[in-house]
Amino acid sequence: MAGAGRMTTDGGDMMRYAEYSPKTNMRSDAEIDGRLGGTLIAVGLGVAAAAFAGRYAFQLWKPLGQVFSETVKNMPTSAFSSYYKGGFEQKMSRREASLILGISPTSTKAKVREAHRRIMVLNHPDKGGSPYLAAKINEAKDLFDKETRR
Repeated sequence: MAGAGRMTTDGGDMMRYAEYSPKTNMRSDAEIDGRLGGTLIAVGLGVAAAAFAGRYAFQLWKPLGQVFSETVKNMPTSAFSSYYKGGFEQKMSRREASLILGISPTSTKAKVREAHRRIMVLNHPDKGGSPYLAAKINEAKDLFDKETRR
């Protein structure tokens, strides 16, 4: 029991120095070259796979691009516009008058007057607007005024 806490010089000192000696993890040049070679091969295979996938995508894209462009050409242009497409009717209807003034067909007299004033300020011939458009705007206002009098 008395000798349990003491270190002997025959093997105990070696144990103590072995615990404090730095561990060397030196890798050999062959091991480093092997790991680097494996990494380079993996990167090369990845680049090659990306190149083949890109080539396949471009070959596939050409016919799809043609189909897409033909589909876009065949679509009506009015589907993407918020503006009314078409000319004026021979005789102005309430619907056309409301489209010209930008109001509801069931608008009040005050709304008609306000919309007419706003649009005429923008399209008056004295301010560079078209006389034809000014006439159509006035015709739309007159149609609403005539219908509200009845």
